[in-house]
Amino acid sequence: MTLKTFHFAGIASMNITQGVPRIKELINATKSISTPVVTAALLDYTSADIARAVKMRVEQTTLGEICEYIEEVVLPDDTFIMIKLYMKRIKLLRLEVDANSVCECIMKSLKISSNNISVVDDDRIVCRSTLPSEMWQLKESLTGVVVKGISTVRRAAIRIDNSGDENKHYLIIEGEGLRKVMATYGVDPRRTHSNNIIEVAQTLGIEAARNMIISEIRSTMENHGISIDVRHLMLLADTMTYRGEVLGITRFGLAKMKESALMLASFEKTADHLFDAAYYGQADPILGEFL
Repeated sequence: MTLKTFHFAGIASMNITQGVPRIKELINATKSISTPVVTAALLDYTSADIARAVKMRVEQTTLGEICEYIEEVVLPDDTFIMIKLYMKRIKLLRLEVDANSVCECIMKSLKISSNNISVVDDDRIVCRSTLPSEMWQLKESLTGVVVKGISTVRRAAIRIDNSGDENKHYLIIEGEGLRKVMATYGVDPRRTHSNNIIEVAQTLGIEAARNMIISEIRSTMENHGISIDVRHLMLLADTMTYRGEVLGITRFGLAKMKESALMLASFEKTADHLFDAAYYGQADPILGEFL
């Protein structure tokens, strides 16, 4: 189990953390996990074309990927940057962008006023700078402007489930942003989940995070041929979430569970915790009901 730390998911060969590193992330309630993945179900899961369209709504696309060229034009009385969109590629990728939406993205990303950017026709945009000396910086910055997709998503892949009577398409999304993915048109929010427990708690609540802790630990164990009683996982998930937030089994997480002196003593620094509890007269609430 220690060596099998990654496995490949889907046709895009996404590496997903498994084994001991994944168990450590779950038990410690790590906020920034190494390989965040969102599994998104589709409202219309029978059509491959609709799956591609939803994929492009989610996946991050930059201006440099859909342009034929971005050139600096110098005239006797004017200097500007001409942007020509590659419309055939946009239609092929099923991107829902046009010249006007690209202008809005450029203004929002680079904080350019509407007086310095204009649409010439359906596939050409003119962009100007207040200082001619900054034209080359503007040209370099334009290629990285995100024109479509979620900025926290690195890439997405379409997978097909053949287990039922018909093929079901769904998305495996590498990155964070569960709330934005669920709000994307074409995604079924009721069957969409993330492997980041903290993100699930912030988006869907503490009960959803509790269920995800159980299912993620169970699936990680089963992938390595280890069976574990679900009641042990339920006890662990309840301990991590009973205060209304996801607390890791670490010295910082257990410090917030300090109502029980025995719980603190069972983790680390046993003698120190027992001495402090005896010195300050602390009573354990778990045992207090029976005394």
